[in-house]
Amino acid sequence: MSSPLNDFIMTFVPLFIVIDAFGNLPFIVMAAEEMDRRQKTKMVNYAVLTATVVGLIFLFIGQWILGVLNIDVQEFAIAGGIVLLVLSIKYMMTGHMITAVKEELIAVVPIGTPLTVGPATIATLLLLAGQFPLYMVLVSFIVNMVITWVIFFLSQRIARFLGQGGLTAISRVFALLLAAIAVSMIIGGLKALGIMAGG
Repeated sequence: MSSPLNDFIMTFVPLFIVIDAFGNLPFIVMAAEEMDRRQKTKMVNYAVLTATVVGLIFLFIGQWILGVLNIDVQEFAIAGGIVLLVLSIKYMMTGHMITAVKEELIAVVPIGTPLTVGPATIATLLLLAGQFPLYMVLVSFIVNMVITWVIFFLSQRIARFLGQGGLTAISRVFALLLAAIAVSMIIGGLKALGIMAGG
């Protein structure tokens, strides 16, 4: 039976995995190497603000877009699952989920988007919004952004504690979990459309 706590967990965990704040730590540390404390704080604030705005735009307008295009949530679940699966496999093989574009404002691009909120996060937001109450997805997304801000702000301390190997290991585990979620989305969509028999 669905409950607020269960809905929160089911929306928070996929977003936490796909946003992958820990996986982005090496890039944050590298970008902040020659910055003073004030500059680093400003970069982190802009990056998280950009990611939050992009995510909210797609969270609220994405469902409308699906309606205009007459795309069923189950159909989008299959397509989104395939995208997430490809991205997770790409990450496990190359260490990069999204190829970062050459920066002009490094906080906005590529840290804010597409590294923090990119295609994978947008697809996950839309899929969750079709399966759970919108307010719960919103709460989970905002909580994730707050956690991401804390992780980014403490990036240098976390990197020193975990080491490069630790950061890489955590990121690979998150990518594997994302692949499992992607497969679950694809199977769920196929079952909902009657293409695959329910188990």
